[in-house]
Amino acid sequence: MRALLSVYDKTGIVEFARSLRDLGFTLVSSGGTSSALVAAGIDHLRVEEVTGSPEMLDGRVKTLHPAIHGGILARRDDPEHLRTIAEHGIEAIDLVVVNLYPFSSDPSVELIDIGGPSMLRSAAKNHDAVGVVVDPSDYDAVLNELTAGAGVLSSATRVRLARKAFAHTSAYDAAIVRWLDTCTDDSALGGFVPTMGLAVEHAQTLRYGENPHQQGARYRFAGQSSWWDTAVQHGGKELSYLNVFDADAAWRLVHDLGVAAVGRAAVAIIKHANPCGAAIADDVATAYRLAHLCDPVSAFGGIVAINRTVTRELAESLSGVFSEVVIAPGYDDDALAILMSKKNLRVITAEPPTSPSVTVRSIDGGLLVQSPDLVVDDLARRELWQVVSVRTPTDREWNDLLVAWVICAHVSSNAIVIATEGQGVGIGAGQQSRVDAARIAVNKAGDRAVGSVVASDAFFPFRDGLDLLAEAGVRAAIQPGGSVRDDEVIAAANEHGMAMVFTGRRHFRH
Repeated sequence: MRALLSVYDKTGIVEFARSLRDLGFTLVSSGGTSSALVAAGIDHLRVEEVTGSPEMLDGRVKTLHPAIHGGILARRDDPEHLRTIAEHGIEAIDLVVVNLYPFSSDPSVELIDIGGPSMLRSAAKNHDAVGVVVDPSDYDAVLNELTAGAGVLSSATRVRLARKAFAHTSAYDAAIVRWLDTCTDDSALGGFVPTMGLAVEHAQTLRYGENPHQQGARYRFAGQSSWWDTAVQHGGKELSYLNVFDADAAWRLVHDLGVAAVGRAAVAIIKHANPCGAAIADDVATAYRLAHLCDPVSAFGGIVAINRTVTRELAESLSGVFSEVVIAPGYDDDALAILMSKKNLRVITAEPPTSPSVTVRSIDGGLLVQSPDLVVDDLARRELWQVVSVRTPTDREWNDLLVAWVICAHVSSNAIVIATEGQGVGIGAGQQSRVDAARIAVNKAGDRAVGSVVASDAFFPFRDGLDLLAEAGVRAAIQPGGSVRDDEVIAAANEHGMAMVFTGRRHFRH
């Protein structure tokens, strides 16, 4: 029996090689793997001893040889194959242990591996006779089965390992494609490439999908990670599809609020992918109290995201309200103990979110792909915003307009958000009519609308929505502008003594 070992990730490889030797395998190795085996005192053949050819072209050619690929690809049930390799002095290779450099971590032409993927594909193709291992986490199971099977893996195991090998090379090639895309002139396709190398891998089995009768899972782009991969869940049930979806929305919103109000605590409460409360304040306990007051009824069973360490005071407030998930960068010891006493509450510590390069949605037969809508980009281009009303917003109104604008960009269209003193007080979401969204926001805000500001994710097509908001007491508005009736809407704002800002950018969210 012969095994070929050539790995970038050397986790456990010495122990695995030693166990293979104990099972009677002859080992063949090259490069850094061979050096590791030499250092461990494990007998093996170097690849050049098998091929009779030296490594050449700065390592570009070493395993691309019939003595290697003939030994891997020869069919054991074909007498002609066996006769051919015997005539050429080629010994069969029964196990291939190879994993590849994580190309996306430092992409360059010299890190495009040729020999490694070739060996993996050869072994995976001939999985009827050859085992192929790409993941160190499989070493123990493979060793146990080889020990029990006198050096032979079951057919089911070889198929499973072959699939994993092809997935490994597929993800590797996808990373190379993504890198080459940066060198491609894609202007003819509006900034998009002709194909998308999307390789994804299973990261987490979820409790269920959107509904209990649906299965759910989280996948990540191969070779990449996100805050979800480093997040720590301290307690509570397993996460469901909607827990993850809403927690991701809450985590992004609370960090965007933190950008809009540098140095202040921010809290966001999400229900059904939409904010039902959001606020900023000088301390987290106050920020949560204000966020919860926006819509206490809708906050029941919501997702709470906080951009500061959770204190005992905040934990005591949180424990009095049923929430599905609490997510924060950290927790005081007392706070964590209080929250974990709620057996169904999922308590998560997380790193800041990153910005996606694209957003993707499924449609029949394919995908919809777009560049991400990042409201923080608006904050960086505020010099392009225009005050179009006679009255200019006051300093307090400007601060609230920023908060309302950030929250509004995270609300499903049509979206209207009323805010005051750093607190969202009325949120109208997902309405086909903008005036209906305004009406909902006003009803949610009640008396708190007096002296407040409003944000609209797209332009006001008519003045009716603005009239309704002004009647409720709203004093300033922020919107993209761009309607054919902008003049009418601006005139309405001036009639009501409202300040109005045009940003020049809308934030539809479907």
